[in-house]
Amino acid sequence: MKHKAIPLAIPCLLATLTLLGTPAQAVEGLSANVGFTSNYLWRGVSQTDDSAAISGGLDYAAENGFYAGTWVSNVDFSDDASYELDFYLGFGGDINENISYDLGYIYYAYPDSAESDKDNEYDFGEIYAGITFSNITLAANYGVHNDDGAGWADKALYISADAEFEVAEGLTLNLHLGDYSFDDDYDSGDYTDYGISLSKSGFTLALTDTDLDNDDVKFTVSYAIGLDL
Repeated sequence: MKHKAIPLAIPCLLATLTLLGTPAQAVEGLSANVGFTSNYLWRGVSQTDDSAAISGGLDYAAENGFYAGTWVSNVDFSDDASYELDFYLGFGGDINENISYDLGYIYYAYPDSAESDKDNEYDFGEIYAGITFSNITLAANYGVHNDDGAGWADKALYISADAEFEVAEGLTLNLHLGDYSFDDDYDSGDYTDYGISLSKSGFTLALTDTDLDNDDVKFTVSYAIGLDL
């Protein structure tokens, strides 16, 4: 489920970003991102068996608020899956100078998860909605469909709150609280995750924890860059 070898998809993506970065290929609204983290955490749970991850993505944003993109990272669940490939699209905008909104859909794919066991395929999708009041964001993600191997994702609800503050020039403090609840048909314990991070110039230092049994506080170091293409 979503909870080492770097896949071929990532170096191929980086090569694509290099090609698109030339002036002749510039596209209005198209951007890219490349990142590294010491531990890929998703809703407080490691997706890489507490190991490092390299990721990259492509995004398109139109002036009318529509956006779409894709993102890839290596994962390690101690099975066939070696990478995650996400696709998403949505619409966002400003209600006024202090309030903005975001609505969309995201599909989490693990293309090689069922290479040796066809019942181990666990792709799943979510619809999401968020609203930002100044520096505070409230969001909800809801599972809308899933493969047989991702029964936990069906009707699962993740609600989160994030607050962001500039504590010094270029230095941002982020506070996070999330609650993950699962449908009664799936035998899994609901849990809460929380974290604090500091970011500057693409670098992020973070402390993350959950209320899951036998889970320890995790410290991560990440670096990401964005590129206009």
